[in-house]
Amino acid sequence: MTHLPFIAASYGVTAVAVLVLTVQAVLRLRRARTRLAQLEALRKTSTR
Repeated sequence: MTHLPFIAASYGVTAVAVLVLTVQAVLRLRRARTRLAQLEALRKTSTR
């Protein structure tokens, strides 16, 4: 009996999980940068 299907499935699940976490982090960072730019723009306009 070979364990290859289990090992391949494990690597597949791990790769998908890493991909999902990476995409979430990139989207969160993009959203945070946009929010920071908005706050900085608001600060610049309110101090003038």
